[in-house]
Amino acid sequence: MKILDLLPENRHEKCTPARLEKRLNDVVCDILEKGVWFHKGRMVMTGYAYHELYDWDLYFETLFLSYIGITDYCRNNVEMFLDEQHPSGFVARTMAICFPRPRHHFKPFLAQTALLGCRQDQDFRWLSGKYYEKLKKYLDYWFWHCDNDRNGLCFWDGADHSGMDNQALRLGLDNVMEFEGVDLNVYLVRELRAMAEIAAELGKPEEAAEFTAHAEKLCKLIDETFWDEETGFYYDRSERTGKLNKVKCITGLLPLWLGTIPQERAERLVREHLMNPEEFWLPYPVATWAKNEVGYYQERKGGECTWMGATWIPTNYMVMHGLLLHGFTEEAKLLADKTFEMVLLENNTREYYNGETGVGQGLCPFWGWSTLGYMMPVEVRTGYDPSDLKRTTFETVDELMK
Repeated sequence: MKILDLLPENRHEKCTPARLEKRLNDVVCDILEKGVWFHKGRMVMTGYAYHELYDWDLYFETLFLSYIGITDYCRNNVEMFLDEQHPSGFVARTMAICFPRPRHHFKPFLAQTALLGCRQDQDFRWLSGKYYEKLKKYLDYWFWHCDNDRNGLCFWDGADHSGMDNQALRLGLDNVMEFEGVDLNVYLVRELRAMAEIAAELGKPEEAAEFTAHAEKLCKLIDETFWDEETGFYYDRSERTGKLNKVKCITGLLPLWLGTIPQERAERLVREHLMNPEEFWLPYPVATWAKNEVGYYQERKGGECTWMGATWIPTNYMVMHGLLLHGFTEEAKLLADKTFEMVLLENNTREYYNGETGVGQGLCPFWGWSTLGYMMPVEVRTGYDPSDLKRTTFETVDELMK
């Protein structure tokens, strides 16, 4: 069966196979003509026209590139960032081409990106020496330098560090270094799991077991510390007060992506919050900030990238796979189809979207992580998940382009 045959059955009349095929061709051309460039001795890629290189963007961009069989940037970009590593293990989350973040440690996606490329190529040789050791130091930095109360949970520097740029009500502004992020620690679990896979592939079973044990311990800490039974939601925690910061944000749904939270908690997250039209289930879900929370808005007010309610594709993607891991297949399908319709109805791929109208915002055209919106209906219907850290075979969509 061709992937074009797996599109949503009840899609908008404008969401045709021909429109999708043209859009994907346009995206691939934009990536190759505008997103790939020579920097610091390597061909690297970015989804941003102004050529800044960002941390978690890289992971989601390379997930999309896996569909067209491109693996180069999993290695090139990871090596480039690790070559800039400080002796402490710190790796800046941008290349400081346009927007330097000298305080912000690279979000926990480096090992996942490296693993993705190695598994696609079935070749781990480039990681077997210094880059494996650099990955360990980068991961150690999180737990040594971003956990002042030594409870095993790490904190963000502030809202901008999290990538959810303007969520100051959740994490404070830059240099706060106070809030243990639900999202951050979920990413760290996955990064530890990725390191376990890499260590096993490199013939280091004892280190693989250590990474796995650490990931399991962190999963338990997330459940024990961030969960609020009264409201049925996960919240960030202040290291200064020891209290949860009870503002509902999409990050409280991300523990679903671990596949390990108790099923009764998953039920509450989905039934009481995700599918609630007064919180996250907008006409074009998922709101990144609950509709009934103070500070919610959709349309950008200036030049900001807003995470105060607007819909972003990477968070939709994580939530969708979290739903599938916990058996919410119909909800995952509905989310995938709504996301697909939103991205395809626009005349170009956009950086993010108005969750109430589906209208695109931010960069235009955009060939970064929003491209995953085109593949979500396929993944939810086939069970194919390129973000599965144990996946050892990968598929391309050559037939889609014919």
